[in-house]
Amino acid sequence: MTSTIDGSSARQPSAFVAGLRARQRPELPTKPTTLTVEQDRRWRQERLVGALRIFAKLGYEEQLAGHISARDPELPDHFWLNPLGRAFGRLRVSDLILVGPSGHVVHGEGRVSTAAFTIHSHILAARPDMVSAAHTHSIYGKALAAIAQPLLPITQDSCMFFEDNTVIPFHGLIRGDEEGRRIAEHLGKNRVAVLANHGLLTTGRSVDEAAALFIIAERAAQTQLAAAAAGTLQVISPEVARANHDQARGDGSTLFLNLWEEIVHGEPDLLL
Repeated sequence: MTSTIDGSSARQPSAFVAGLRARQRPELPTKPTTLTVEQDRRWRQERLVGALRIFAKLGYEEQLAGHISARDPELPDHFWLNPLGRAFGRLRVSDLILVGPSGHVVHGEGRVSTAAFTIHSHILAARPDMVSAAHTHSIYGKALAAIAQPLLPITQDSCMFFEDNTVIPFHGLIRGDEEGRRIAEHLGKNRVAVLANHGLLTTGRSVDEAAALFIIAERAAQTQLAAAAAGTLQVISPEVARANHDQARGDGSTLFLNLWEEIVHGEPDLLL
């Protein structure tokens, strides 16, 4: 106890207060930068299965349609994929299949979707900067695709896709190299595509990014369709939309972080 200038007593700071110190702005949890090839492979596999289970919870799974890929860190022309005919919500890391450049399964048990191989093999080959792609027949993505309209900058969130999404014309069922090359060429440097009369397709520098962008795009499609039904769309000016896009481009990891924490806590068997 010490005395103040007016003679009253002042308390010594508690251990809690004494231990306070200014901190730099902490970073969000991110992928470690010193992973071995084996650790990186496992990281991608876990996020891939987590993303598939998240998609199941969000209702994006429909019959045999839908797939998310993860490029292998050691074999860049191979990618991990969910096997055809398996429920997203039941998959575990050990259930994933590794698909080679010929379209054959080289590791794991299960069948590879022809459409999945066509889409993912050509996109990942054309975009060495991308690690993952995601495509499912989600309701609002299909609805937007039915009118062949791109994601428009009508909200702060949808500015993320300004000059970063494109509409790819429908040519029927996706089969064969020619169709895969066409999709990859139309996608160009965009991260997101509306496959006309089909659904949404997203890409990412990580599984986290591809999955998060798909979820954000699906919600943006829902908002756009609802707003158009209610009245005239108030599209944000290109200058403001571009500025918002550049400021918030990101990789969607903040959304995926929350969803990943929830799914791995509630369903830890996905790691098996």
